[in-house]
Amino acid sequence: SEQGAAQTLTIDERNTCYDADTSMCSIIGYIGANLSEEVRSYFERTVSRGPDMTRILNLGNGFLGFHRLAIMGLNESGMQPFSAFGNSVVCNGELYGFRLLKKKLEGKGYTFQSESDCELLLPLYREYGTDMFRMLDAEFAMILYDGASGQLIAARDPIGIRPLYYGYLPSKEIIFASEPKNLVGLCRHILPFPPGHYYKDGKFVCYRNISKPTALVEDDVETACKKIHDKLEAGILKRLDADAPVGFLLSGGLDSSLVCAVAARHLKKPIRTFSIGMDIDAIDLKYAKQVADYLGADHTEVIISKEDVLAALPDVVALLGTYDITTIRASIGMYLVCKYIHEHTDLRVLLTGEISDELFGYKYTDFAPSPEAFQQEAEKRIRELHMYDVLRADRCISVNSLEARVPFGDLDFVEYVMNLDPKRKLNSYGKGKYLLRHAFEGDYLPHDILMREKAAFSDAVGHSMVDDLKEYAQQLYTDEQFEAKRKRYTFAAPFTKESLLYRELFERYYPGQAEMVVDFWMPNKDWEGCNVNDPSARVLTNYGDSGK
Repeated sequence: SEQGAAQTLTIDERNTCYDADTSMCSIIGYIGANLSEEVRSYFERTVSRGPDMTRILNLGNGFLGFHRLAIMGLNESGMQPFSAFGNSVVCNGELYGFRLLKKKLEGKGYTFQSESDCELLLPLYREYGTDMFRMLDAEFAMILYDGASGQLIAARDPIGIRPLYYGYLPSKEIIFASEPKNLVGLCRHILPFPPGHYYKDGKFVCYRNISKPTALVEDDVETACKKIHDKLEAGILKRLDADAPVGFLLSGGLDSSLVCAVAARHLKKPIRTFSIGMDIDAIDLKYAKQVADYLGADHTEVIISKEDVLAALPDVVALLGTYDITTIRASIGMYLVCKYIHEHTDLRVLLTGEISDELFGYKYTDFAPSPEAFQQEAEKRIRELHMYDVLRADRCISVNSLEARVPFGDLDFVEYVMNLDPKRKLNSYGKGKYLLRHAFEGDYLPHDILMREKAAFSDAVGHSMVDDLKEYAQQLYTDEQFEAKRKRYTFAAPFTKESLLYRELFERYYPGQAEMVVDFWMPNKDWEGCNVNDPSARVLTNYGDSGK
């Protein structure tokens, strides 16, 4: 391939051992300001996303930066930025089915120097331009330097599974980076890059809105369940493709259990599963063990205490970049189990069960007044996923130098379920998420696990964890202090002492950046039965035996 004009400014290729306190990949890019050394120091804040190597590519009046965690193509030839045809690219992503795509490009005369999936991006851009983004079956965030125009083009996958943020430097140039912590101190306002968009010529262009149905699918229940089964299974299998060791987070709930069950059927050795629970009332540990035993998994339980939870809280808020109550609660357990995995295993990839509830319903969506209301809520949740559950999975896993893969976020699967007639998805069966459960009836899981009602992850780690957090916040502020301090915030104002605690921690690390998150994740308060002041499903009247 013809090499571009961009030259390597500095190379810092650290072949660190896996136990460095350092995940996935981190990217940064800008053009137009003479800030190379200053920006590089900000880029180092996310070295944990890519502890294996770092490379900075000089673009003359800007640069592309890449911290690498090697997953596909484990030798140095897969190191980014890639440069060809006068263009360069950095990408945090996985391109599924890339081997077939690579063969097609080789048939057009392209040659490749590595086994990295991301090396395909520059030939694809040469062939299709920005139309390539719509073609990708991928989880990705990328920054591409177009040598002909001298501009940066950035893009993000339709769900926002891979993180990307942007802001404007004092000199008015835009800068892109994997996490907001890369931009704090550089930019006055930091915002998430909108999923399903690309940025070019100063504009954000939507190339795919995965939340919006394109055509109503009126399949009957059995047909729908067969397609749900087949598409989810395909999504899981493609995410098992990695040149590095793969593990599974197993809560004992439906979603993570299904991911494990399908993977266990297809892999030739026992899968490695990990669960976390409090040292008292760890609700889901027993269910996770039941699933692991059924699947013959190599299973590990990680036990945490109240002291572990409170000690981790500031770090969790710092790594998340959010003040959202339910995201922080659910992240503490996830962060600690991933920390254990990083410190005690050689795993590099984790499969998780996120993005099922947004598609098939939460406990509170049982109160949806109509199929249309259910669908509108699902669309809202999918649009905002990148600020909540997807953010949680990415940060908790990546900060521990691991890569998250989310099979329920498979684009073909999500598109089908979002297009499915909402009358089929509304809970008219007396069982939440019935279509998903029915799709996998048989011998995938024990029947009582397959049909067990959902327990919220943050609560299921142990009811005491959320209670401990509330108690800690209650002791931290008097009523008078709470009223005075919460009035300082006009955007997403804290409404409980716990939410004030999280907001104050957030402001410590991300001052003035609250608008990175649209609001607190809460049930739809406009629906009867959902006007609650806590995001936990425990406060809903239909929670019943979910947490037992």
